[in-house]
Amino acid sequence: MELTRPNTASTSTARARRRFDANGMAVASFVLGLVGLLVMNLVLGPIAIGLAVLALRRGTVRRTRAFLGLGLGVADLVVLAIVMSTSDGSAWSIA
Repeated sequence: MELTRPNTASTSTARARRRFDANGMAVASFVLGLVGLLVMNLVLGPIAIGLAVLALRRGTVRRTRAFLGLGLGVADLVVLAIVMSTSDGSAWSIA
């Protein structure tokens, strides 16, 4: 049985692809967190938080954007809690 060295080209390609995916997750987290402040807080907030955490774990280059997405995802849930606590059970009203 002959021992061979692992193919470093394919390993570096996989590592680059994983980092590229993490960068996309960081940007998606930021965008979803920002949109979630306006609509669908309950859905988009947790998704933004999850994508930001995954991007940070996978070593994204866009760490600031991932942290912003994390903060905006938390802000989505805070806004939802404030709106629900001040609401009288009816639809949203400005007045």
